[in-house]
Amino acid sequence: MTQTATARDLEVGQAAPDFTLNDQNQKPKALSDMKGKWLVLYFYPKDETPGCTAEACSFRDNIVAIQASNTAVWGVSVDNEESHTEFASKHKLPFTLLADKGGKVAKQYGSLMNLFIMKIAKRHSFIIDPQGKVAKIYRSVNPKQHVAEILKDLKVLQSK
Repeated sequence: MTQTATARDLEVGQAAPDFTLNDQNQKPKALSDMKGKWLVLYFYPKDETPGCTAEACSFRDNIVAIQASNTAVWGVSVDNEESHTEFASKHKLPFTLLADKGGKVAKQYGSLMNLFIMKIAKRHSFIIDPQGKVAKIYRSVNPKQHVAEILKDLKVLQSK
């Protein structure tokens, strides 16, 4: 029996909490649809902020290497679909951005920050394996160096 983690105890080896959110094209995407494929699920605070733009563009610039390892990238923030559409278009982002408008999914992953007047996603990332289990958790992310770290970790994880 697979145990699904909650935000407080999310650990490597546990089933990643399932969800369905709309992407930047208003299409629903479910985590369960990714069974059989590796996934980098990254949470970020806000479209068009300097750190978030740097991180997204780094994923964009390394997408060929990421995809070559049979891995997809999904970015998640509490911004709406329209904001994601503009962000993806402006920066030519070739991966999925998900609108977690209420912060429910960010909360499931322990990645929601409540700033009293607003909620944002913390900059956290997760590598999810083809069985839907959490393979790696990043709670401290440097937006400019993060993708290189992910590519290195994917090689190690996929060689096991």
